[in-house]
Amino acid sequence: MPRARSTLISLEDTPYYHCCSRVVRRAFLCGDDKYTGKNYDHRRGWVEAQILKLTEIFAIDVAAYAVMSNHLHVVLYIDLETVNRWSDREVVEQWHKLFNGTDLSQKFAKGDVVEACMVATLKHQIATYRSRLCDISWFMRCLNEPIARQANYEDNCTGHFWEGRFKSQALLDEAAVLACMAYVELNPIRAKMAKTPEKSDYTSLKLRVHAALKGKQPAKLLPFIGNEKKYQPKGINFSLQDYLMLVDETGKIIRDDKRGAVSPSAEKILDRLNIPSDNWLKITTEFGKLFLGPVGSLQELTHYCDHLDKRRRHFANSCQYLQVG
Repeated sequence: MPRARSTLISLEDTPYYHCCSRVVRRAFLCGDDKYTGKNYDHRRGWVEAQILKLTEIFAIDVAAYAVMSNHLHVVLYIDLETVNRWSDREVVEQWHKLFNGTDLSQKFAKGDVVEACMVATLKHQIATYRSRLCDISWFMRCLNEPIARQANYEDNCTGHFWEGRFKSQALLDEAAVLACMAYVELNPIRAKMAKTPEKSDYTSLKLRVHAALKGKQPAKLLPFIGNEKKYQPKGINFSLQDYLMLVDETGKIIRDDKRGAVSPSAEKILDRLNIPSDNWLKITTEFGKLFLGPVGSLQELTHYCDHLDKRRRHFANSCQYLQVG
């Protein structure tokens, strides 16, 4: 039975979550549909554009994404510090980029005087908007609904386009985050839709590679900050160069089926993550099968279950893939 989303989210344990949505109809989201003979590649552009648009509205950063033929993946970072720092006016302005709001919120946004008797109502509306702007359910809703409407209009039909619920997983530690990101970004290579990272269209990996060639990082993606937490307000505490090298090498192994062919340089990176190379290759090819719930070490999973008052540590057996011994 599907669980309430609130029972899967524990910001006390992690701000990182992996989400996946799949189409419900036989027709593809994109690519060649053998049933209709049509090509839907252009829809991948719709999804990518919407993902990047939402990063400028929500207090949620995108660490990784991949748009596939009949599903999409995103790795999200919930930025509570930013949403709590926004003023009331900024919250309303951000919300109005997506929705009209109410007459009262529109009045407030224009700078008009709000009657004293309506202040409490306005404060309640703003608090609601603030909570939604850091909510992954609202992020996924604002991602999926416009795509469904566009696709239904193009197909001249009505009804559900996506499955009723998107899948979400808590990523409980650094190893889990990086392994999930690599799994997501290597989707096109595993599916033989691309041969190299820089040719993996409609993925965050392609954006990162192209930006790295210019000595930069994509402005709309959560940055890698290495060990510079002192100087960076937020980001992935890992070297971008090491990550790109690890993903590139992993992609070559997957593409050429070179089992166990991990270089000494990549081995050193995996040692820092405390993940054996054989496990890394299994994780980046079978993540969706290995992890059906929260992802992390046994210790982190225990803390996560305790904070959510879960009596049983479901999926504990999968923890073995993310730690030595």
